Amino acid sequence: MGTKINNLRQQTPSIGILLTSWLEKSGFSRNEVSNYLKSGWLQRITTGVYQFTGDTPSLYGALASYQKQADLKYHVGAASALELKGFSHYITMGKPDAVVFSPVKPPLPKWLNDAELDMSLVEVSTKVIGEVGIEQMDYQGQTLTVSSPERAIMECILLSPSHYDLMDVYYLMEMLTSLRASLVQQLLENCTSVKVKRMFLYMAEKARHRWFAKLDRSRISLGSGTRSYAKNGVKIGAYDIVIPKELADYE
Repeated sequence: MGTKINNLRQQTPSIGILLTSWLEKSGFSRNEVSNYLKSGWLQRITTGVYQFTGDTPSLYGALASYQKQADLKYHVGAASALELKGFSHYITMGKPDAVVFSPVKPPLPKWLNDAELDMSLVEVSTKVIGEVGIEQMDYQGQTLTVSSPERAIMECILLSPSHYDLMDVYYLMEMLTSLRASLVQQLLENCTSVKVKRMFLYMAEKARHRWFAKLDRSRISLGSGTRSYAKNGVKIGAYDIVIPKELADYE
């Protein structure tokens, strides 16, 4: 028994979790799991979820474990994904948010928000940006599914102004000097949100990114009519949008 649990210990990052269903598929019987609990190898987090005694699971570690062990379809997105990729201007006060997107409900397991993890889970269920631009990255020894920077900035726009201030989104846009124009093009063509497409193009042009010139706007449907994204804002004629004066005036 010692060799079996030791091998599992070596394969499990200290930020991760273990699911009963996965343990059984991996050859661990319920009696074995029960014995590991009694002997102090494992601790129960909630029904069907365990950790090694002394470990400190993180939210991203738990999400990566769920993706590996239960094949759940979701990804870390928006500013959370950009921060993981090294793009951030925020100084977080208190417990930071982790924005997680899924194409459909039901939501992620409730205990992820109830447990004393390092981040607060913010769930978003939407299909408006399609399924392009989702990739995997190594996160402290685990594989985490995240939005590419090209997709993540569009998700930030989608969630503004309810979750992100448009000015903060523009600061992030300024950092994205090396986006892949081909992926941006594909994302914009697939996206069904007029708001995301118009605001993205406006911000990219305003930031004077070189990749912007490579986009074929004739293939991007921008809808019709004026769209307002701020009260008492400034109209930008080229994109037929009304935006906050602070953003329009920013140089």
